[in-house]
Amino acid sequence: MTQRLLAPSLLLTAVLLLPGLAACDQGSSGSASATTQASERTTSKAKTESGQAGKTADGRDDTASASDPGEFDLEGKTIAIDPGHNGGNASHPSEITRQVPDGRGGTKDCNTTGTSTDSDYPEADFTWDVGSRLRESLEAAGAKVVLSRKDNTSVGPCVDERGTFADGADMLVSIHANGSESSSPKGFHLIVADPGADEKTERASTTLAKSLGHSMGESFSPNSAYGKDAISRRPDLAGLNNASVPAVIVECGEMRNPTEAKLMESKTGRAKYADALFQGIVDWY
Repeated sequence: MTQRLLAPSLLLTAVLLLPGLAACDQGSSGSASATTQASERTTSKAKTESGQAGKTADGRDDTASASDPGEFDLEGKTIAIDPGHNGGNASHPSEITRQVPDGRGGTKDCNTTGTSTDSDYPEADFTWDVGSRLRESLEAAGAKVVLSRKDNTSVGPCVDERGTFADGADMLVSIHANGSESSSPKGFHLIVADPGADEKTERASTTLAKSLGHSMGESFSPNSAYGKDAISRRPDLAGLNNASVPAVIVECGEMRNPTEAKLMESKTGRAKYADALFQGIVDWY
């Protein structure tokens, strides 16, 4: 993502530039919080929200998803979910600028604040909500889920921990949203480490990215700047570099694109993103 002055309460976003576009950096570790069983799912379409929604135990707005997790059997599977950034990062600049191992022999900042929409809806809020919805669906399907962070009010964890917390899991899916300076770029893309931790894990990461991309493509448009499979291969993202399991970063869309921003800001839109990620994970097994 590119540097941009966010709301007065936020800091300048740390950046990693891609050709013609910008992508956010990753981070973190933690454990899964308690969850409730997913409710019966109803078909949801991306649109402006209306009416009152219920609240989950962690304070999120509850909106039903299109998928019925009960139709799938993920018993015995362990899935690591990394909701990018954290809501408390902006108020702790010294902590998130601390240098940590990047997994390639260098160092980089512990974490960043993430990006936001033009109406200042934070990336950290988006990723936490989508990640929590995804966790609920996966657990309802029988999977064990570990999260990189326990809430959306803390700081970090750092980008190196956002890879290592997944040790022992079947996979790692890191949820993000992009923040290009221009409002023109649109669509999702996926990122895998290049080179990977080892050849076998690198291949598995690519197949996971393709599965997630196929499922995302059923509901969202891929970013054409990343080729027909919308997959980018990068050596500079510490979360991926420090992962010992198949790992993919999903940039769900562009937060500065008005249409995609509106979708990300809506409860129904976030449920739709979670549904697509859930189906991509199921399809990979």
